[in-house]
Amino acid sequence: MTEPSPAVAAAVEGELRLLDPAVRACPDVLGSLLHPDYREIDSAGRVWNRDAMIASLTGEDAPRPGPQTASLMRGTQLDGELVHLTYDTERKGHLAHRSSLWLLTGTGWALYFHQATAFAPTDASGAPAADD
Repeated sequence: MTEPSPAVAAAVEGELRLLDPAVRACPDVLGSLLHPDYREIDSAGRVWNRDAMIASLTGEDAPRPGPQTASLMRGTQLDGELVHLTYDTERKGHLAHRSSLWLLTGTGWALYFHQATAFAPTDASGAPAADD
């Protein structure tokens, strides 16, 4: 397996930082990782912009859901200034497929767009897993 390009490695590092509950609670760090034109479509279909996302994650009444587990992270450098990442997350039994676009700015890599799609576990055949 080949090593990822420096751009993909930087985007992966940024993405993993954004999954850290301590980073998610700090407006300055979030602001440094989210592009000024950031947009997100979350797993419930809600659309977020940068300011709304920062306020939601860092407000006094913001939920503190704890860490997420990321798996199957893959990245592709689409051009010199754009990286696409895909991966899955699990938090408290909730699963989501995720897709992110990272854009190179004058200050480094910033998350430009993110989308999450909820999914149910499947068995080896691809059918929904039976509840135990």
